[in-house]
Amino acid sequence: QVQLVESGGGLVQAGGSRRLSCAASGRTFSSYNIGWFRQAPGKEREFVGAISWSGGATSYADSVKGRFTISRDQAKNTVYLQMNSLEPEETAVYYCAARYGRGRNWENEQTITEYDYWGQGTQVTVSS
Repeated sequence: QVQLVESGGGLVQAGGSRRLSCAASGRTFSSYNIGWFRQAPGKEREFVGAISWSGGATSYADSVKGRFTISRDQAKNTVYLQMNSLEPEETAVYYCAARYGRGRNWENEQTITEYDYWGQGTQVTVSS
């Protein structure tokens, strides 16, 4: 069982930056791939990026490549989403999610149904 808690959301101006955190409980956190997703009002939840259980692999949606960076601190059981050059259309609730990754292929990280555990989300509002 893994419990996830996101934090760091808030109001940011267009062009600004924000760092979100995803804190996990559970002794096996270091064996889980972590994905970040977001959901804007009236839209479907979409993939933002993911990091492998070891931190050795990452993947990003095309829309955020070069602006967003995911990292993890195994000692703190925390994964971070650094977001730069934010745009108003990126206003959304941001979620982190976990799926077991150790010993498995790094694939399908963008697929929502692949994830077993979800946080409650944190709101990010980008003002124009």
